[in-house]
Amino acid sequence: MLEEVAVTVDGTPVALEAELTDSLLRALRDAGRTQVTGGCEQGECGSCSVQLDGVLVASCLVPAVVCSGAEVRTAPGLLGDDLAEAFARRGAVQCGFCTPGIVVAAESVLARAKDEGHALTPPEVREALAGNLCRCTGYEGIVAAVVEVSERRASVVPGSGA
Repeated sequence: MLEEVAVTVDGTPVALEAELTDSLLRALRDAGRTQVTGGCEQGECGSCSVQLDGVLVASCLVPAVVCSGAEVRTAPGLLGDDLAEAFARRGAVQCGFCTPGIVVAAESVLARAKDEGHALTPPEVREALAGNLCRCTGYEGIVAAVVEVSERRASVVPGSGA
């Protein structure tokens, strides 16, 4: 039996249709929200990461029917131009399959670091992205891009217009 689940995805109201056993990942993809990629569907690879009401989650592990009224943020809804440019400059993206999940995890840790008032170190970035598997890049470009953006965002003074 299909249930209708009303969520907001990247600021847009979306009605998902889901069976009781459907994951948020499946319901999003069935609704045409293919910006969330599925990999292992066991919560191991990180490719399906989204923010659910501000919390980083593996959408393949979350039952869609419990998400009624939730705000879902995906890579396109979170990705800052600065991170996109740093990823391109550092060669952090190759095949692109893992990129949406890495972007969600990176933007989550970048926001937390900025709120705490510090720039991230490479070990902090590696720890924050440990749940995301990438078979192409070797992670060095990804880590370098996130550190670069973190340093830039930490140096921006609120209200300075920068």
